[in-house]
Amino acid sequence: MRTDRAGRAGPREWIGLAVLALPTMLIGIDMTVLHLATPYLSEQLDPSSTELLWIVDIYGFFVAGFLATMGTLGDRIGRRRLLLTGAVAFAAASLLAAYASTVPMLIAARALLGIAGATLMPSTLSLISNMFRDAGQRRVAIAVWMTNFSIGGMIGPLIGGALLEHYWYGSVFLLGVPVGAVLLIAGPLLLPEYRDPQAGRLDLSSVALSIAMVLPVVYGIKQLAQGGVNGPPLLSIATGLVMGVVFVRRQLKLSDPMLDLRLFARPGFGVSLGGQTMGLFVVTGTQFLVLQYLQLVLGLSPLKAGLWALPAMTAGVVGTLLAPLLANRTSPAWTMAGGFFLSVPGLVLITQVGMDSGPAFVVTGFSITSFGVQAALALTNDVIISSAPPERAGSASGVGETGAELGNALGVAIVGSVSAAVYRSRMEGFPPGLRPDLAEAARATLGGAAKLAGRLPERAGSELLALAQSAFTDGMHVAAVVNAGVLLILGAASLTLLRRRSGDSSPEDFDAELSDSDAVPGGR
Repeated sequence: MRTDRAGRAGPREWIGLAVLALPTMLIGIDMTVLHLATPYLSEQLDPSSTELLWIVDIYGFFVAGFLATMGTLGDRIGRRRLLLTGAVAFAAASLLAAYASTVPMLIAARALLGIAGATLMPSTLSLISNMFRDAGQRRVAIAVWMTNFSIGGMIGPLIGGALLEHYWYGSVFLLGVPVGAVLLIAGPLLLPEYRDPQAGRLDLSSVALSIAMVLPVVYGIKQLAQGGVNGPPLLSIATGLVMGVVFVRRQLKLSDPMLDLRLFARPGFGVSLGGQTMGLFVVTGTQFLVLQYLQLVLGLSPLKAGLWALPAMTAGVVGTLLAPLLANRTSPAWTMAGGFFLSVPGLVLITQVGMDSGPAFVVTGFSITSFGVQAALALTNDVIISSAPPERAGSASGVGETGAELGNALGVAIVGSVSAAVYRSRMEGFPPGLRPDLAEAARATLGGAAKLAGRLPERAGSELLALAQSAFTDGMHVAAVVNAGVLLILGAASLTLLRRRSGDSSPEDFDAELSDSDAVPGGR
């Protein structure tokens, strides 16, 4: 792979980045397009409610469970080879999902899509670290890579709607086929191959333990978000944590571990991984509540609520692209901290939202938060990759993506639980004569209260709905305060821990600590 005399990437690398953008955009589309197809596949395959949840969720479970494994595997067999293999597998699984004739067949296809998807994300990110050795160019390249997730999420409903209007539900899965074909043709021409020349054999016990660690935790968190606090999800999370302890102990004993735990001793790696996980925790949790507010409090249709969410997503894209330019002028540490701190006023604005504030008020607050957090996250991936030796870049990117998946799951579960607890505590003073079982259904969720209100006499229904909407708004306020506290901690940690690492508070020293030449031990 050629670069110019200063070691900077040339046109071939930037064209290669466009190729790497395709699978990341596809993953972003795949995360949203299935939600539109759900009513259609329900009509065709008639799944039970439990089966429908597995159809939707199993993809994310398997992506999260295999990310760390696939990142390490890429270091050993070659990152380009893993990417191309994953592209073929993703295309084949897409065909299987498109033409699935039974519910078990579709669930199996979605699981295979998750495993294949887990090869794409760490492979693309670690290849970027090889193609763009200049620190400033690499930050821009990673920012462009990140925006494709958002773009995919934005255009997913549009593409899905167009396909579903003219074709069967399985057509939404066929998008993976042309993307796989392009990767197979362009990948060998434009993408470099890189592997760790001294990598040992992949420890299969570590692979099994990593999956047994991540899958139960993600599953338990999602179940908590859907059904509240109860025994089975807590047991699942506890099982995953126990497996995590066993996994860590095994890594410490191996001479060639699957995950080099020494990476966590590097402040840049640990702070950025925590920032990525908890930053997505805030964004995902806030989006979860804002979309409910738009639909169930303000009464917007799902389509209108989705359109009102576009400004926040656009603000996130702008923040992602702007962050590398600011980091090149100051330092990644100051830019990361600034992004987290800048997000706090947006959450403060959300605490002032009322039942009759209108959509613009809450969307403005969410847009400010999305802009700041996404600006910070544009740099966390860069620091995670550049803090690891080149031969461990795939493993580091896999860990970073696993943290992102956990952040998304935790955001919905914990932020949703905080809001739900406040909601339940405020749901007092029901209309006289309301049966206890109906009162409990209204106390459980705002959606349940809205459904019940439609069945009551007009005055009683209006009173119940107003009470529930007020309680939900109060819960959203408390959740915003919690999220603001998380962002303040992240901002302080970005400065304090990285400053401690450098021993100096100047932006120049931060930049030196996190630059490509110094952050990668031993250079190349």
